[in-house]
Amino acid sequence: MFKIAKKIIIFFVVGTLILVPFGASALAQDPLQDEDVTAPKMIVDVLVARPLGLIATVLGIALFVISFPFSAAGGNTEAAYQKLILKPAKYTFERPLGDL
Repeated sequence: MFKIAKKIIIFFVVGTLILVPFGASALAQDPLQDEDVTAPKMIVDVLVARPLGLIATVLGIALFVISFPFSAAGGNTEAAYQKLILKPAKYTFERPLGDL
């Protein structure tokens, strides 16, 4: 009885060790990555989305400067910086072209 149980355990351990690298490579792929970036998406990005992002960044900087005394008094300066400046700047300057 113990020999059969030992063989079954060895079989499952060896099978698991063989299959683990396949699962790891599947998890390494980015399922949200858009592979079909087309020229029209890039054109819309360059002509519409990036300028709007730049305008949002400049307006965010202005609003942050205006609201700084109030956010400093409230203790949420970092949150205001993240939402008003950093988020629009990352959208404008750090994302790939055509990724809307």
